[in-house]
Amino acid sequence: MMPWTDRAGRFSALKAFVLLGCCMPAVWIVGRAITGDLDPRPFDEAILRTGDWAIRFLWLSLAVTPLRYIANWPKLILVRRMLGVTAALYAITHLTLYATDLRFDIVRIASEIALRFYLTIGFVAVLGLSVLALTSTDSAIKRLGRNWNRLHSVVYLIAPLAVFHFFIQSKADVYEPTLMAGFLLLLMFCRLSRRFGFSLASVPVLLAIAVMAALGTAAIEYAWYGLATGVPPGRVLAANLQFSFSIRPAWWVLASGLALAVVGAARGHSRSGRKDARVFASGRTA
Repeated sequence: MMPWTDRAGRFSALKAFVLLGCCMPAVWIVGRAITGDLDPRPFDEAILRTGDWAIRFLWLSLAVTPLRYIANWPKLILVRRMLGVTAALYAITHLTLYATDLRFDIVRIASEIALRFYLTIGFVAVLGLSVLALTSTDSAIKRLGRNWNRLHSVVYLIAPLAVFHFFIQSKADVYEPTLMAGFLLLLMFCRLSRRFGFSLASVPVLLAIAVMAALGTAAIEYAWYGLATGVPPGRVLAANLQFSFSIRPAWWVLASGLALAVVGAARGHSRSGRKDARVFASGRTA
């Protein structure tokens, strides 16, 4: 089966489009490197960008399941494996570029990973993603059976490690790590809602998820600045109520959650319309 075909061997426009999207960041990074458009320390920027995209694709892979239910789009499952493997490939590239920058000095690389906590958790996350990617083949799924689901549930431990690594290496400017943490909260609330029997087809449930994720994002940002930096956390909370300079991550998370609620409402309206049409048609033929 080719990356752009479905299980029946037919061309899938969805898979082809996602495959193209998975390749574009790498093309962009390589293109900037060839043209000399990266920072004065090109390895530093390449390491940073590949790490960023590893997290983004990991989040997209985690978003597939809730979006299937919210948008009533079952075929979306076709791209989950591709997105997860892409996340692993960018993470491996992230680590490889770091090793290249250190001239593959194994002793130095090992000591850096062992002594720097943010590198330790980042390495564990990369290792975990690599294992999940290697066991994402059809043969591995058949061989592992029910254990495959247990193994791949480890992604819900890897994701917090990845975002924590993002926070620590970002130091003072944690805008994007906070945003990624907020999106992870949004996805986890969706998963927990289904686990506890709440339907993701319910607009009130989606609205509640949006509000809780936004509040959680603001709390994470407040806690980080309060515990890890010298910035008074009260200023961070005040910044969430001002829009003169930037829109804080909590508001983007809220907007994303509300967008999911709109999609859910549209899905419900569409299903209701189809049901009415079937009832009308059956009445005419009675």
